[in-house]
Amino acid sequence: IVGEGEPTLYSRLGELILELKKLTVKPVAVITNGALLADEIVRDELKNADIVLPSLDAHDESSFRKINRPFGKISFARVYQGLQSFSREFAGELWLETMLVKGLNDHEESLARIKELLDGLEYDRLYINTPVRPPAESWVEEPSPESLEKAVALLGGIAIDLASSSGFFSEIEDDYEAVCSIIKRHPMNQHEIRSFLEKRGCQDSAGIFQRLSASQQVEKVIYKGYETYRGV
Repeated sequence: IVGEGEPTLYSRLGELILELKKLTVKPVAVITNGALLADEIVRDELKNADIVLPSLDAHDESSFRKINRPFGKISFARVYQGLQSFSREFAGELWLETMLVKGLNDHEESLARIKELLDGLEYDRLYINTPVRPPAESWVEEPSPESLEKAVALLGGIAIDLASSSGFFSEIEDDYEAVCSIIKRHPMNQHEIRSFLEKRGCQDSAGIFQRLSASQQVEKVIYKGYETYRGV
């Protein structure tokens, strides 16, 4: 479950999870920033999911503010406490994701502190990610390959590269509208869009790209040499 925002803000999330499980034998997974896991009600809403994927990118309040840009009075201590409680209560699989940002949490001291925090959690997998898509702030940079290798070794995680992801799917029949529905939630570069359209048997990929470029509801940016499209 991935929303156009944070899924745990939906007051009927627990009901949605149960209804989805009636429709499929596939695991129901929820991707969340974890900011609301300190709320017992939210944790209860998530209890019937098969997999929950929260984030743990920071190691203190300062790095939390810079990387995650929390709203209002949300504090790092409270977020971590909620994640810790959820990790002990949740009967499904807990897959954590850590986003590394150059100069913020990719150096050895930060990684060591993140490792200490991870040791206080009960989880099944850790994915280590980097900002391969256009970030909200222009100063954000990917860590070096060496830093990523150190993080994988120290944290015991799995490095993932979303740039090579081809797992996009939509039940919308119209090819253009299908692409638009995805990029509202998740930016796609030109190669991902082309691969997605080819899998659907689209005969007019060029026309789709022309419509995307002309639309005022779509922003096209050049990021790391890729034309990346996202909904606005």
